[in-house]
Amino acid sequence: MPMPVAYNLAPAGNILLLGLFLALMPAWWVLKRQPTAAGRYRALAVLTLFLTFDLVLFGAFTRLSDSGLGCPDWPGCYGQSNPLAAHADISSAQSGMPTGPVTHGKAWIEMVHRYMATGVGALITLLALMHAWLRKRASPSVAPSWVPLLSVFWVCMQGAFGALTVTMKLFPLIVTLHLLGGLGLLALLTLQVRADAMDGKPVRISPVPRMWLVSGLTVVMLQAALGAWVSSNYAVLACDTFPLCQDQVWPVMDFISGFSLWRELGQSVGGDMLPFAALTAIHMVHRLFALVVLVVLVNLVRRLWQSGLHKPATWLAVLTGAQLLTGISNVILGWPMLAALLHTGGAGALVMVLTSLIAQKEAA
Repeated sequence: MPMPVAYNLAPAGNILLLGLFLALMPAWWVLKRQPTAAGRYRALAVLTLFLTFDLVLFGAFTRLSDSGLGCPDWPGCYGQSNPLAAHADISSAQSGMPTGPVTHGKAWIEMVHRYMATGVGALITLLALMHAWLRKRASPSVAPSWVPLLSVFWVCMQGAFGALTVTMKLFPLIVTLHLLGGLGLLALLTLQVRADAMDGKPVRISPVPRMWLVSGLTVVMLQAALGAWVSSNYAVLACDTFPLCQDQVWPVMDFISGFSLWRELGQSVGGDMLPFAALTAIHMVHRLFALVVLVVLVNLVRRLWQSGLHKPATWLAVLTGAQLLTGISNVILGWPMLAALLHTGGAGALVMVLTSLIAQKEAA
């Protein structure tokens, strides 16, 4: 059966309407329960952050269940707005390859992810419109003007990278950037929630130098990029033991092939099959950089605790320990779905906690 065209915008209108409906349901519930405009904005910002975190997790589930090509075109599925309407095409593809990449189950996972992404995009747009209206009314300080505007632009770019993920057939660099974009969106929405919660009032955070907080967020994002590169290249099981890899302290590794960015999935730059030593190099760099992240975050936890900020210190300590445990579990348990999802969720939570701390204002 011939493959469908990569881009078919015929179902775009129906998908947008469904995403808008999915966004308006929780938005209506939240807005109805808040008596003031500022309260509605605050509640909608928290809800949008929560649903975006869910979207990041569901995106990880889509990738981990090998459903990224469950619908081989974009934005619909075989030119339809839902897998039911594309039943015949999906059945034909599944009969040729029963395990995928196209199956009925994977098609639904992929399309649900797109519906959720459209809904989150609508909520972020609504949040930006509410922000502009509040500032026009000279309401108490909410997030700076650039934050909601950048969030709208960012979620549009996420949609573009989502499309490229499909049309470029899980190109590792695109998949990696798509995950990092999701974490960046969490950071932007955390800024909106945090700025509104402070209501313009300065908050004395601690004598902890902001440099340490920024360093913590930087190493977490770098490690997330390395983790996404491991996942997008399916290099998790290149080392299936811990702390040794392939029963060696320093196994054979091909760093040049492993970290050549512009190449197809499973291929080297020259088009040959990616050597196993390249997958080993990808895995080991992620594992070794985890030690750097651990040192930075443990030191940050110590500084926060000594400064009397016990709650954020505890959060960081728990999340850091959980990331360590889930990362090891991915290796020794053979990449179980639950541990992999928790590992992605932990990265997102670390980004939100660190961004929240950075966003706090020093007291005058």
